[in-house]
Amino acid sequence: MELLIFGHAGAKVLMFPTRDGRFWEYEHLNLVGRLADKVNAGQLQLYCIEGLAAETFYDTGRHPADRIRRHAAFEDYILNEVLPLMAATNGHDCTIALGCSLGAFQATSLALRHPHLFRKLVAFSGRYDLTMKVECFDDLFGGYYDQDIYFHTPTHFLPGLDGGWQLEQLRRMEIVMAIGKADPFLDNNLHLSHLLGQKGVQHQLHFWDGRAHRAGAWREMAALYV
Repeated sequence: MELLIFGHAGAKVLMFPTRDGRFWEYEHLNLVGRLADKVNAGQLQLYCIEGLAAETFYDTGRHPADRIRRHAAFEDYILNEVLPLMAATNGHDCTIALGCSLGAFQATSLALRHPHLFRKLVAFSGRYDLTMKVECFDDLFGGYYDQDIYFHTPTHFLPGLDGGWQLEQLRRMEIVMAIGKADPFLDNNLHLSHLLGQKGVQHQLHFWDGRAHRAGAWREMAALYV
């Protein structure tokens, strides 16, 4: 699996690409350029990884159970290879999970389930329930549902968290979400925000005018919130 690293020091940012994005996507969309001042000053170090969406959620040739299992294998790669690489490369105590669109789902699902590994979560234009149908966006599992989907879906597993170390760690994490007021996933962001609030998890949800599901908006969001 290929990845790109930008910067030499500072808080480590694990960057999940969009549905069709590759490890070089954020360089091409100029999010890396938008953060260049902080990167060059040693405030941020960016780790841009593959998203593997074509082999997971959007691989319609696989049974839905195999899609979520493939995603779980992708997460194992992050937990057992990427995060250890980041720790060995940079000893900074802050790790940030960041993603746009599908990458926001991946970053959020991972960070909320492993909050002890992250100090901050930044999610732009996310859809946090891949089983829901919204406008032209279908249920990515075609009606199939199992416990793996439950435990990887933030708006499904959050209501079941009652006390314990996971919730304690979540309450220590800085969480920032941003969504356009005309974006199709607005209600889903509001729902996730409501669930976090019910669990006493402090977070920020920022609203942008119009449809902000685009690179230009993400660049501005990154400059403000990362």
